[in-house]
Amino acid sequence: MERSHLGNSREEIADALEQASILTTRHITNQTVSLTSALALSRLNEQGPIRLTTLAAAEGISQPSMTQLVQRLERQGLATRIDDPEDGRVALVSITNAGRALMDDRRRDRRDRLADLLKGLSPEDEAALTLAAHVALPIIRRLVHDATSAARSQTAKTA
Repeated sequence: MERSHLGNSREEIADALEQASILTTRHITNQTVSLTSALALSRLNEQGPIRLTTLAAAEGISQPSMTQLVQRLERQGLATRIDDPEDGRVALVSITNAGRALMDDRRRDRRDRLADLLKGLSPEDEAALTLAAHVALPIIRRLVHDATSAARSQTAKTA
């Protein structure tokens, strides 16, 4: 019986996280750039300049598709290629100051939109979400860290 309860609990957690993702991705995020572009820029912002092949593997898209994406980001002034200081034959992809500003604006805009949406909650619902966020946020951050570490490890194996 305990095993069944844990399985249901994990399904409920997965459903809640999926619904939160749908809320922010579809209904809250301003679509000034595509989701794929935003994810690539976010990775560049977090990890610093990286090889295009590494970026493609980390984002789970083909190298030719990533090349096209990076070219688009370069035309928009959001990313640039720089020489690899360790290997002059290789270029690294880096986020520009304009790219960082865009990511900061997107994050601020999402939080503002969510704050406006939360204004419609009853005080009881707001208190319940505040408590849930206080408990869940450190766990979610750990899950993000673990997923990022696993992705980096997998990318290092394929690079």
